[in-house]
Amino acid sequence: MVRVLIVEDHDMARMGLSVILSKNPNIEIADMASDGQEGVDKALSLEPDVVIMDIGLPTIDGIEATKKIKLANSRIKVLMYTSREDEDDIFDSFQAGADGYITKGATSEQTVSAVLAVSEGAGWLDPAIAKVVLTNVRRNTQPQQRRGEINYKLGKNLYGLTEREMEVLALIVDGLTNPQIADKLVITISTTKTHVHSILQKLYVGSRAKAIATAMKEGLV
Repeated sequence: MVRVLIVEDHDMARMGLSVILSKNPNIEIADMASDGQEGVDKALSLEPDVVIMDIGLPTIDGIEATKKIKLANSRIKVLMYTSREDEDDIFDSFQAGADGYITKGATSEQTVSAVLAVSEGAGWLDPAIAKVVLTNVRRNTQPQQRRGEINYKLGKNLYGLTEREMEVLALIVDGLTNPQIADKLVITISTTKTHVHSILQKLYVGSRAKAIATAMKEGLV
């Protein structure tokens, strides 16, 4: 059973989300909060499996709340749930430690899938948000003219990722778990874990969510 804390300041949105998730037999609503600080307090006291976090919250915003929760208890998964599609909000959320990002325009099925995915340790990126990320990646990988020469971004080489690590990173960004990556690449789970550990070290990050954020921001995938 996946225990969920909903942090959302709009009453109708909060209740609607509760109804949607409660219909799934594998999800239990642990509690709800209407502002950022209350969300942090309840997350740390109840220790839910997943916190669904709005960004635009009273007292402290969802990004700051996510950072506080993750610093205190990294085992709690945080799924950003917002109408914002701003590039800075997306990357700031992942840098704060968010495990997924979904918009309020997502279907009920997508929302449930996102909650279950992040509870299992997989990242989740809303299809609508993927367009923003793709635009950022394309912009960052375009050749730039400087002093009469064309310089191409060499982010992949700068991090020293091997070809296999690049494949694993791409699958992490796609939201696959370690067993799914192992199955996809026809390697053992132990080997997959080794690759993931190496990727995190080379990217100088401490979690899969931050690896996803770095990969998207730097145009690695």
